[in-house]
Amino acid sequence: MTMPEPATPPGPATGTKVPQRPLAESLPLCQSSALAERGLAFGFDVRLWGQPARAFALRFDGRVVAYMNRCAHVPVEMDWQAGEFLDHERRWIVCSIHGATYDPVHGHCLAGPCAQRRLMAIETFECAGQVYWYPSRDIQPAAASADTAQTPTGPTAPASKHEPPTT
Repeated sequence: MTMPEPATPPGPATGTKVPQRPLAESLPLCQSSALAERGLAFGFDVRLWGQPARAFALRFDGRVVAYMNRCAHVPVEMDWQAGEFLDHERRWIVCSIHGATYDPVHGHCLAGPCAQRRLMAIETFECAGQVYWYPSRDIQPAAASADTAQTPTGPTAPASKHEPPTT
């Protein structure tokens, strides 16, 4: 099956240099340099619907995109290894569990068991060498702790736990 080319981002949206919301509502995520083009993702802890969860941000075609680390097919974390979300050609986000394939630009499912669904996007903003993210009604910052720094996902970060959903 031939996959379409990744979508061209339409106008201002996730990861733009012009914030769509006031900067005061944003939270610092990471330094811009932490996100190499089509490289390892930067993982961070959030609360999704009040429950602890993981999210990730990556740079794709010069833009920062961020999503919940949650497949639209089955709510499991998707990375192959810590921070590895892209396929071997570095063109698509692929779920390591069932192979669901998503367009990195907008998170829409392109192939696999996730038909007609999309990843849960997190609005981001990049300015002056810093990436910020905006909490939403459903996605909030993780509970404050003694260490409030976001946890990177990648070779220097602790591996995230991949546990099967309980039935």
